[in-house]
Amino acid sequence: MDVLRLVDIRDEPLDVAEVMDAMGDPASGGVTVFVGRVRDHDGGQDVTGLEYSAHPSAIGKLRDVCAQVASTYDVTALAAVHRTGTLEIGDIAVICATATGHRGESFEATRSLIDTLKDQVPIWKHQSFADGTEEWVGSP
Repeated sequence: MDVLRLVDIRDEPLDVAEVMDAMGDPASGGVTVFVGRVRDHDGGQDVTGLEYSAHPSAIGKLRDVCAQVASTYDVTALAAVHRTGTLEIGDIAVICATATGHRGESFEATRSLIDTLKDQVPIWKHQSFADGTEEWVGSP
């Protein structure tokens, strides 16, 4: 069975239970899940909402990043889903998870997965602030 169990970019709410269901593997002793949510502040400013946009190449790049992490760590299952569209404070923006034989490697693999995703996948955040200003984050 392929270790890349769930890799997607979607404009619908994300579900941690769906990701956990994808992590099922009898060889895994550790599953680590990272959930990124929309927070109410950034850079000392109050955030009122945001919108995520993805370049058409983003899903392919996300698959590449997932494959890279899977080849670097001894994962038995891996998932990464990112939300696009308009999100409210508290909404889930991204979920990453890995399953491995032991917890330590799962923590390392999941951290690598979210960090590499944020660095390499062309998904951009447009934030709106309480003072009426706005900002693009991650755009070229």
